Amino acid sequence: MTGPPAHSDQPEQLPVEAVLHEAGFPVDLLTEEQREVLSELTPQELTLLLDVKNRLDAVGPEVQAHGEIAGGALF
Repeated sequence: MTGPPAHSDQPEQLPVEAVLHEAGFPVDLLTEEQREVLSELTPQELTLLLDVKNRLDAVGPEVQAHGEIAGGALF
C-alpha cells in the first residue's frame, strides 16, 4: 500500500549561510573560517544576529545621511 510521502511537522531549515545571505549579509566575501563560525551559530544566536542587523538597517540611511551632511559641512 502506498500513500502520500511522509513529511516532518517541522519545515525544512535552510543552512545558516543561506539565511544570512538572504538577509543581506555578504557571506560570499567571508573567509572559510568565518563561514565555519557562522555555520555553528545556535538558532538563538542566529535570531539575535538577524535582529541586530534589522535594527541597524532601520537606522542606517538616517545615520548615513547625517554623516554625509556633516562630512560635507566640515570639509
